[in-house]
Amino acid sequence: AGYFLIVSDFVNYAKQKNIPVGPGRGSAAGSLVAYSIGITNIDPIRYGLFFERFLNPDRISMPDIDIDFCQDGRDEIIKYVTDKYGSDKVAQIITFGKMQAKAVIRDVGRALSISYGEVDTIAKLVPNVLNISLDMAIQSEPRLQEEEKKNEKVKKLLSLSRALEGLNRHSSTHAAGVVISDVPLVERVPLCKSPREEIVTQYSMNDLQAVGLTKFDFLGLKTLTVIKNALQFIKEGRGHNLDIDKLSLDDHNTYQLLMKGNTDGVFQLESSGMKDILVNMKPDCIEDIIALIALYRPGPMNMVPEFISRKQGKTKIVYEIPELVEILKETYGVIVYQEQVMQIASAIGGYTMAEADILRKVMSKKKTSEMEKEKPKFLEGAKQKKISEKKSRKIWDQMETFAEYGFNKSHSTAYAIISYQTAYLKANYPVEFMAALLTSEKDNRDKIIKYISCCKDMGINVLPPDINESQSDFSVSGEHIRFGLAAVKNVGSGAVESIIDVRKNEGSFSTFDDFSNRVDHRKINKRMIESLIKCGAFDSLSYKRKYLMENYEGIVDTAHRRQKERSSGQTSLFDQLESDNSQNFESANHYAIPDATEWDHQELLGYEKETLGFYITGHPLLKYADKLSNLANVDTTSINDKKDRDVVIFGGVVSNIHEVTTKKKDVMAYITIEDLKGSVTVIFFADIYKKAFGLLHSEEPVLIKGTIDAGEEGVKVIASELSALGNASEKSFNEAHFYINVSHASSEVIESLNALLKTYKGKSYVFIHILNGKSEIIVYLGKECRVEITEKLREDADLLLGSSATRFRINNNDL
Repeated sequence: AGYFLIVSDFVNYAKQKNIPVGPGRGSAAGSLVAYSIGITNIDPIRYGLFFERFLNPDRISMPDIDIDFCQDGRDEIIKYVTDKYGSDKVAQIITFGKMQAKAVIRDVGRALSISYGEVDTIAKLVPNVLNISLDMAIQSEPRLQEEEKKNEKVKKLLSLSRALEGLNRHSSTHAAGVVISDVPLVERVPLCKSPREEIVTQYSMNDLQAVGLTKFDFLGLKTLTVIKNALQFIKEGRGHNLDIDKLSLDDHNTYQLLMKGNTDGVFQLESSGMKDILVNMKPDCIEDIIALIALYRPGPMNMVPEFISRKQGKTKIVYEIPELVEILKETYGVIVYQEQVMQIASAIGGYTMAEADILRKVMSKKKTSEMEKEKPKFLEGAKQKKISEKKSRKIWDQMETFAEYGFNKSHSTAYAIISYQTAYLKANYPVEFMAALLTSEKDNRDKIIKYISCCKDMGINVLPPDINESQSDFSVSGEHIRFGLAAVKNVGSGAVESIIDVRKNEGSFSTFDDFSNRVDHRKINKRMIESLIKCGAFDSLSYKRKYLMENYEGIVDTAHRRQKERSSGQTSLFDQLESDNSQNFESANHYAIPDATEWDHQELLGYEKETLGFYITGHPLLKYADKLSNLANVDTTSINDKKDRDVVIFGGVVSNIHEVTTKKKDVMAYITIEDLKGSVTVIFFADIYKKAFGLLHSEEPVLIKGTIDAGEEGVKVIASELSALGNASEKSFNEAHFYINVSHASSEVIESLNALLKTYKGKSYVFIHILNGKSEIIVYLGKECRVEITEKLREDADLLLGSSATRFRINNNDL
């Protein structure tokens, strides 16, 4: 009871201070007590959640309640707890990063001065299996065994790696854990200070429990901050006091958004794989979202097609016995949740829920010997309920299969609620939601690029900063989003606050001279003003950016001198004259501006990129969009779905070049390539970098062909070819795809297409896509009908079939 009351106290403090708290997390969401005292916001009876999954008489380990807080408010909650119980009784928890299979190979390789390429090759042979050991990796990967046998260097590398594997590599502060003690912590556990000067235990989480201390998890969840900011935008702009915890769970717009896979920014549902499943599944109730979050993991992913087929009535749902109907009907007869395993053990095997929880643990951890002990008990319980041994054995086998992958329904339900809330906001308040989302990712350049692109797809313009409209961060401007002033390079928080305060207290700025006279010159400087001009912050005052850059210094110097004289109590003899004539001065300046010339489009974009880090009013790639759709087989987002060594082609602009001198004194480079969706690092080894040097430094959009290098640090590309995008041709592609709407697929059109293909005979494969509404039939024309891919083929085919009916692609697999 004391544990519940402590958690309830700091959760309710957060709510009183308007710090958003998540609806629940983990098995605690199954506790009716936690729900009734405000710790969680999910009714466990409504969702069929069980207290025994959280706590039961047979549980050995201490339960814990994990709480998600708005990221901005987490530190305030920890401070509250520290002040309440005493700084000597509250501390955060240390955690140790261990030397695991791939990482230890890389560390040992560096210590032995083995080349990066050799070490990388060996490390990549370790299978991508969670918590795999080196022994397991070598046993399951013949290529590792072969390398170890034939190469003494590799043998030594693996031998030393085995010896060091599992040792602590470094320490850090646990992302969530906080310990609260009833006595000073120094009486029970050694303490230390983290690099951030936080008091941290020297014992890790499990050891703290062994000495009788209780852990509390305070997690900062960025999505709660997004929801909070979106609700504030909605209140300010529309006057709606939306209660996010009382949304209708059957909103039509929300499910339409999910069915279309338009889930960028939606909690837990924005990966490309998840989008594909959403489109195929077509979720239409909260239970579908709960199940999807539980299924979208490496183990149970194989069950997704079966789940969808059953949901859509394509596969008949068969229950072994009637007792399973009530337990499995919400998941269409598929065991998805750990709680379902517990229910089956109780309903069929006669287990208590506490005993069922133990069975659930045994099955999920694949403890074979313990499962063999439990099996007779289950079969006997089923026999007592008049269930045949054949059926009970089949049910046991199903439990055994699915229990390993079963997910905690309490946790899935809690997170599905947050997923629904974010989807609801995006579907019904798209501008407010996207503004809040952009604000939450303001320090993540790739995410900003991605979400700006999403906004454009949604018909929402992201406008450049404006001296009269912009707040500190992203804000709502009618049906569009306005960049914040704090995003501008060289503009500090003090200057932003000063500008907003002046605007709030004295009104908007009417001219640049008005701005210069009213802002506090102790908080602004010329470098800052230059950045504001270059990014377009003064555009709404009708000034050309080039004109202001050429003339601003005189206006600013005059305004600065006036402020300095006034603050020192001095008044110039001409001050009054200047004041009387200021209106005429303004008018003269204002009306002279329209005749001034502006920078060309490329310069405007370049200065936006320089001052904001992003292209806002345009992008160098936009004029190549049609060409790029034919030339590229990935963009910087979909590139992350590719496998190691896949061949990729994509376009972009160079945003950063980092040169490295090799041991042979050659110069290679790691180059960041940016497109409309994000960015990716491309490795240019010395030979190709030398050839491509001029083009890479020319600011021209480029087309890159290369191979995927998928490592622990994410996906990179090793470049093999580079060309200017404007001059690039389709010679790299080996597939031609032609799209024909069924209403246009007359015999005459098909005959004309056939004749056209014969005139372009070549080596590239041909596919015909027959489109009928949302359905599509793809016909491969075989090896006898192949074409030569050229721009002229695309033009001729589009003339016959319609605009954008032709697409060229690259396929790494031979047909």
